[in-house]
Amino acid sequence: MLDATSLWQGIIDLVTSIFPHVVPAIKTILGIFIGISIPISLFFFIGIIYCVEGLKRIRNKEAEIHDLKVEPGFEAGNAGDTALAHRWEKATNYMASENENDWKQSIIEADILLDDLLTRMGYRGESVGEKLKRVQPGEMKTIRDAWDAHMVRNDIAHRPGFVLDHHAAKEAYQKYRKVFEEFYYI
Repeated sequence: MLDATSLWQGIIDLVTSIFPHVVPAIKTILGIFIGISIPISLFFFIGIIYCVEGLKRIRNKEAEIHDLKVEPGFEAGNAGDTALAHRWEKATNYMASENENDWKQSIIEADILLDDLLTRMGYRGESVGEKLKRVQPGEMKTIRDAWDAHMVRNDIAHRPGFVLDHHAAKEAYQKYRKVFEEFYYI
């Protein structure tokens, strides 16, 4: 059986016997070609790696710019959601209380509803703050109200001993209400 090496050796021997002066020239040309092709191949290989990494950076930038919002899952038809109405009614009942802890609970409930609203609108993020940061100008008229109300919630959740007076609680509650009304959420 004939292997590839012996086949090539046979071809080289045949060409050498027919053209004795051509073979050294061909060997020289092939040597030069191989000598040049290796650095060129290495150059293109490094170029491919560089381009792939550049495309990854571009795709990440693109994701930051264009994937801020998933396809909107929010429709005005959410106004009839009974579970949502019950949750908002619960927040409203807490606000009607005379107990400061109930006011705080009302703000926390409203913030959970805000998180749900932002998620339904397609904003991504680990927290309400991250989602609010992704809202572009013109997408939400009440963005400032949402931020102000959310900051009150952050004070409640993250500052031990935070004292919330009824006026500040009602103000935050009304800001949540304005946000929800803008999107027919309540």
